[in-house]
Amino acid sequence: MVKKANRGLEVKYPHTAGIDIGSSVHYVCVPEGRDEQCVKKFGCFTEDLYQLATWLKRCHVQTVVMESTGVYWIPLFQILEQKGFDVKLVNARFVKNVPGRKTDVQDCQWLQQLGSYGLLQGSFRPEAQICVLRSYIRQRESLTRSASTHVLRMQKALTQMNLQLHKVIANITGVTGTLIIQAILAGERDPHKLACLRDKRTKNKEETISKALMGDYREEHLFTLKQEFELYNIYRQKIEDCDQQVASLYKTLDTKLNQNEDDPCLTDTLIKKQEEKKHPEFNLREELHRIAGGDLTTIPGIQTLSAQAIISEVGTDPDLATF
Repeated sequence: MVKKANRGLEVKYPHTAGIDIGSSVHYVCVPEGRDEQCVKKFGCFTEDLYQLATWLKRCHVQTVVMESTGVYWIPLFQILEQKGFDVKLVNARFVKNVPGRKTDVQDCQWLQQLGSYGLLQGSFRPEAQICVLRSYIRQRESLTRSASTHVLRMQKALTQMNLQLHKVIANITGVTGTLIIQAILAGERDPHKLACLRDKRTKNKEETISKALMGDYREEHLFTLKQEFELYNIYRQKIEDCDQQVASLYKTLDTKLNQNEDDPCLTDTLIKKQEEKKHPEFNLREELHRIAGGDLTTIPGIQTLSAQAIISEVGTDPDLATF
């Protein structure tokens, strides 16, 4: 009879710790024999996180494995990275898919065991500067969604007064729409005078716009229109503030484009007008071209803001991105 070989799991990373992330308490497990207690509990305050890092150093830990629980992992992740640990952020779903059951052991012990066997792979996280850019871009997208909500409420208030402004102009927050709404809120009710505020680039003529502005002006709907218009402008200002932060950050990013090369991509200035309206004031396309070493907008379906979102998520390393 041939005996079966012992195929037990081999410990590949003996200096691995596991952390169970919580909203108020973090449980940490280090390899056995490193301290009197291999599992300890730490609070979520910054002082507690530094104490956690000090304890891991004392236990000669090199690699730390933690689950991506909400946003609670971010402060600890950043502190451990600053202290020189190799931090692996793993998806909780992947941990559950590993064969085996968590019975009497805690989550941190299970993470420590799986991490020491090399069964867990850390999630991708871009370099520090790209993480900063990602935060700004995500905040900008959140502000843009909120601003869009107020535009819809403005349109609803106009419709309730039977002011069909959105049917005669492409965008009620454009040049013509903004001037007309400001005049309405200032007390103007004459549709012909309102139509005269039409920008020369507007497709419809003054007569058509004038018909759309003959409505039933009611005080309650004007009040709603005023508040939503003010809130929309507040969000637009906050979006501009985000753009200023992004523009300052771009100046600190390395240039990957060879300045001696004459890239024909930037000679193409055909960008959709609707896309241009959403652009920040600085030359975003040129900055993206500089830090990425190429023009991502040449890829079908990718516009300038989309290219910025892609870089903010995956970075500028071509080995990490699909472009």
